[in-house]
Amino acid sequence: MKFIVSSSYLLKQLQVLGGIINNNNTLPILDNFLFQLDQNSLTVSASDLETTISSKLEVESNEKGSVCIPARLLLDTLKTFPEQPLTFSIEGNNTIEISSNHGKYALAYASGEEFPQAIQLQDPSATVMSGDVLANAISKTIFAAGNDDLRPVMSGVFFQFSTEGLTFVATDAHKLVKYSREDISASQAAEFIMPKKPLNLLKSILAGSEEEVTVEYNDSNAKFSFDNTEMVCRLIDGKYPNYEAVIPKENPNKLAIERNQFLNSVRRVSIFSNKTTHQIRLKIAGAELNISAEDIDYSNKAEERLTCDYQGDDMQIGFNSRFLTEMLNNLTSDEVSLEMSMPNRAGILTPTDGLDEGEVVTMLVMPVMLNN
Repeated sequence: MKFIVSSSYLLKQLQVLGGIINNNNTLPILDNFLFQLDQNSLTVSASDLETTISSKLEVESNEKGSVCIPARLLLDTLKTFPEQPLTFSIEGNNTIEISSNHGKYALAYASGEEFPQAIQLQDPSATVMSGDVLANAISKTIFAAGNDDLRPVMSGVFFQFSTEGLTFVATDAHKLVKYSREDISASQAAEFIMPKKPLNLLKSILAGSEEEVTVEYNDSNAKFSFDNTEMVCRLIDGKYPNYEAVIPKENPNKLAIERNQFLNSVRRVSIFSNKTTHQIRLKIAGAELNISAEDIDYSNKAEERLTCDYQGDDMQIGFNSRFLTEMLNNLTSDEVSLEMSMPNRAGILTPTDGLDEGEVVTMLVMPVMLNN
């Protein structure tokens, strides 16, 4: 088995695939890339058993074969090469030799048959969307997903497809984000929960991409195909909580404010908040928003006044500043709207501008009890 490939082209593909490899694998074979050569087409795969990602590359060869090559060693070697053709050839005594313009490097390899095979989806449904739309949906929601091993369904992003549109939801019970696209729809209704790790990888690969992505899914697995890459992953098993039930429908108190100004104020004031609760107080009256925080243990306190556009009753409501900051940070609009019903009900944060046609973002942040 022998092939010739550009060093920078191979490195670029392997760096994407390497994102799925765990640092401490229970199966040593998963520390490798699987190389499958078929004439001038080379398929490289990486896996952590839950997720397998593979890319097809064009190489110079007229041979066939498959081997597993140590990922870390290969990546570290490729990073040091300037752009040049590299020749990979299998020698005796179980080594694969890489020849460059100036040297030769031998690595031990394992048989390609030892590498776990990617799952083939049985009777999948499919939906097509642009890569940028998917990457945007992931980055708008994934930060709100939980990290609680006892509630695995909340540690992923809920994909809800229907003939009317696509919805992506994430929550950790303190905050919730619902991102909808009404301009794209699926041929039939489906819902599944995607784990965070493969989504983070997709987000980084697809950001700004115009590529079409085909999403195939059944009850247990999902497959994302685009360009020359395929990713198959196991879904999180379980039923997602009824998130619609926690979104308050009647919110008569509406606050509109410049996002950056609001975010910077919350950041500054929160430095003086209690280090355990991160509690800040919003006091709204007329066209004035008063943001304050106090850490009684250390006699630290801060207060800022902002002008805002407010319709509703005067009210005071407490929030965890970390959650509020995270949400404001993940919006890109110039202005945001915060809708509230009562101090003990969730506040609804939405961008008032900067959205694409058919794009809807709803963020829900739970209040904290104010101590007077």
